[in-house]
Amino acid sequence: MALPSKNEDYATARMTDEFSSDAASSLDAKQSNHADVRDMARMGKPQEMQRNFKFFTMFGFTAILTASWEGILSTAALGLGNGGSAGLLYTNLATWIGFIAVYASLGEQGSMAPTSGGQYHWVSEFAPRKYQKVLSYIVGWLGLLGWQVGVAFSAFLAGTQIQGLLVLNYESYGYERWHGTLLMIAVLSFSVLCNIVLAQKLHLVEGVALTLHILGFFCVVIPVWVLSEKAPSKEVWTTFYDPGWGNQGLSCLIGIVASVAPLLGADAAAHMAEELQDAAYVLPRIMVIGVVFNGLLMFITCIMICYCIGDLETVLTTPTGYPFIAIFYNATQSFAATNTLTAIIIILCILSNITIMAGSSRQLFAFARDGGVPFSRWVSHVSPRLEVPVNAILVICIVGIIISLINIGSTVAFNVVTSLGTGTLTISYIVCLSCVAWRRLTGQPLLPSRFDMGRTLGLIVNLVALGWLWLVFIIAFFPGVPLPLLTTLSMNWSVLVFGVVAIFSGVYFAIWGRKNYAGPVEYVRKLD
Repeated sequence: MALPSKNEDYATARMTDEFSSDAASSLDAKQSNHADVRDMARMGKPQEMQRNFKFFTMFGFTAILTASWEGILSTAALGLGNGGSAGLLYTNLATWIGFIAVYASLGEQGSMAPTSGGQYHWVSEFAPRKYQKVLSYIVGWLGLLGWQVGVAFSAFLAGTQIQGLLVLNYESYGYERWHGTLLMIAVLSFSVLCNIVLAQKLHLVEGVALTLHILGFFCVVIPVWVLSEKAPSKEVWTTFYDPGWGNQGLSCLIGIVASVAPLLGADAAAHMAEELQDAAYVLPRIMVIGVVFNGLLMFITCIMICYCIGDLETVLTTPTGYPFIAIFYNATQSFAATNTLTAIIIILCILSNITIMAGSSRQLFAFARDGGVPFSRWVSHVSPRLEVPVNAILVICIVGIIISLINIGSTVAFNVVTSLGTGTLTISYIVCLSCVAWRRLTGQPLLPSRFDMGRTLGLIVNLVALGWLWLVFIIAFFPGVPLPLLTTLSMNWSVLVFGVVAIFSGVYFAIWGRKNYAGPVEYVRKLD
């Protein structure tokens, strides 16, 4: 099938290993190497953005995006309330292992097709021919939703953590939801500024972020560990807690979401693949090394929390809204020290928001480039001066601001929307991994990969990852508390919203998408 006209000259110039002088100069201008050019030519995509990222800076991108040890500080309360300290530690370890299998599997696909599209592109290439278009389209929409709410939620965390410090320092401060929304909008606006104005320096920002991510870990964990009164080891590693589920194992599984959220989303590196040098080689290694490194930091932080938390009920009911702020104050007994430690978390959370916005805008750009959203031509436009998809960045910011306004009317409604991220990203992983596992089980060929796990090992890793993801997907829709504590307000309504979005994307595909969306596989060319 012929490529769209905007891709024809690019792809034709690179159909063989012999490049013309024009192609070679284009290669140098975008900092692509020989493999990058061949991969883009095979996928029928033009190289529109600079490949500024290398191994170290992309490692920083992945590390600060997942913000694992910072994230577990905010989510640990859910694990402690469902499973206790022992439940949190053991499920955290299981989560770490599970996601290593997931990102090894996704990394292998990223090496086969290193494109900003990520999951929806991989589904298009690897799904059974009959279902390629519809599955790719639905996964594209679910991925957009998952990353969009991720942008809003990370901004929410930064904004409300600032409010938490105001509560800690000023007794007269009245906590208002609209204050948090204004702070969210400020964070989102700052992220847009960084993604556009610093577009060509974003890789340097990520390098600085990685340094702060590592130094901040030591600056927070060491003083809290040294200054806190620590619980006995036997109590930490053997104390489980069931708030009323009637089953200790189920209680621990409910609490597993606390560890899942900080490690979810390392696929964002794939969405930056078209800005990464030697992407087919570097991308999968970054994804695996990133989850191993971040998982280690998260597990150590979990241990610190469980040993140093003190009185659990007091910490969980802190007026700041964040138990880790109470832990910092209990350990240091100093407002200045607590402010400093919390400021580190807030700065890293803002840097994470910058990174999440970059990754989500690239996925939107790629999906629009393939005609997956309305106004695709406008959304997929890349500024020739800045060489980034400015319009996609603005769309992500505007939708994030709209979501932030929900918080003014109802925190419950806002939490329902933002909690969709786990379910939507997880099912996108499930679909694309299922397609590759299906190909391996049926003996069908896969694309060449520079991170090839082989048929047998690859299938084992794929199946382990799928088993883990299905568990996470199911648990993501459980309520956080059991009966009789469960009320209309505390019910997890995200399953309803997820169903509505899935139905919407299916209906929208039937009405509009099937006529206007061909799917990335239709643009793929065979290279000799």
